[in-house]
Amino acid sequence: MSDGAAPDVPLSRNRNYHILWSGQLFSEFASELILIAFPLLILSMAGSPLQMGVASSVLAVATMSAAAPAGVLADRWDRRKIMLICQALRALAVSSLALALYLDSYTFAHLLAVAVLEGVLGSVFQPAEQAALPSVVPASQLSAAVARNAARPFLAMLLGPIVAGYLFALHPISPFLADAVILTISFGTMLFLRLPRTADAGRDAVAEPPAGFRGQFTEGLRWVLRNRVIRTTMAWAVVANMVFSALLIIILAMSEQDGVGAGQIGLMMACFGAGGILGAIAAGWLHDAVKPSVVVIGFSWILTVAVALMTVVPTGVPLGALLGAAAFFAPVANTVVLTYQITTTPDELRGRLSGLVALASGAAAALGPLIGAFLLGGLGDGRKAVLVCAGGLLLVALASTASPVLRRFPAVKALEEEPVSA
Repeated sequence: MSDGAAPDVPLSRNRNYHILWSGQLFSEFASELILIAFPLLILSMAGSPLQMGVASSVLAVATMSAAAPAGVLADRWDRRKIMLICQALRALAVSSLALALYLDSYTFAHLLAVAVLEGVLGSVFQPAEQAALPSVVPASQLSAAVARNAARPFLAMLLGPIVAGYLFALHPISPFLADAVILTISFGTMLFLRLPRTADAGRDAVAEPPAGFRGQFTEGLRWVLRNRVIRTTMAWAVVANMVFSALLIIILAMSEQDGVGAGQIGLMMACFGAGGILGAIAAGWLHDAVKPSVVVIGFSWILTVAVALMTVVPTGVPLGALLGAAAFFAPVANTVVLTYQITTTPDELRGRLSGLVALASGAAAALGPLIGAFLLGGLGDGRKAVLVCAGGLLLVALASTASPVLRRFPAVKALEEEPVSA
């Protein structure tokens, strides 16, 4: 059993799991709203493209910078309290921006301050939520829970931009009011969450562990680096995500060059989100039916082939279908990797693991668009840039196939029966 979670409760009737799942869904949906609402507001206030870039960069840097400290915090303090405080402060921050708009006292500096708080608090929320998952879900159901969790970002990605654009068209204040309401709902949901005492015992009782904050972080980093499977899969995910982030920028630029309308571009990205949702639905079954090594290595090759085909497929809906196909297999690979990480990591280190994974993912997400822009500028042709991305993914696929660690990726079933005790 996993950290005290009741083994006789089916996942469909696990109250705490549903609270945790919905609370994080609201959190991710709120983040997607803000991501679109910020640039729309800046443009409506006669802001410059430079201000848009600064705001997006501030949000990204704040999110990434807080990831590793957030993991330490999730291992040192009550995880439920962390989630509650984060959602309350995020709701207050975005409400202050909505109030400023209502009073006609908007300033760009105020928006940047809200962006910093949104990035930091959203980043702090995530490790606490992920580390709490094994406390409410039995180990035998952990892979199914992780697979269902994989649908959340795709749902938020699919609905967030549409809702943000529609609300902003009604009134510039609307998406910010909606964001505050969503975060308040998330806060209210988390009030009903109950974590086993073993999951939180002693976290808020000790203000300063003997090792100190830096020592705690170093301890988590060393543990990750000593685990060959975790460090290999983290490196694999970082490189794949970085190349794919570059690819998305290239595809958007290439679509614009080909004269694809905004509606078709939106539909193309909707295919990406829909593919991820369908993949999350199938991820639990595929996780049990296919060997982990086949999933991880196979996903590398599927992604490589899909991106290579993008060099010859017309932009618009046909290219969106390929994006959806690639996105379909992403939740399956994520379920395999994350289930192994959660199952084998002691409870007192899970927050730090989640923080380090978020830090690595954030770095990949930040570098990817820069690489994509560099390729577009250097090659001057979107399809050539896509071909370079396919070449990068081919190297990832070859390295994955040659890696003894990934070829012998351990099955989690045996680990789930005898999980690492906290």
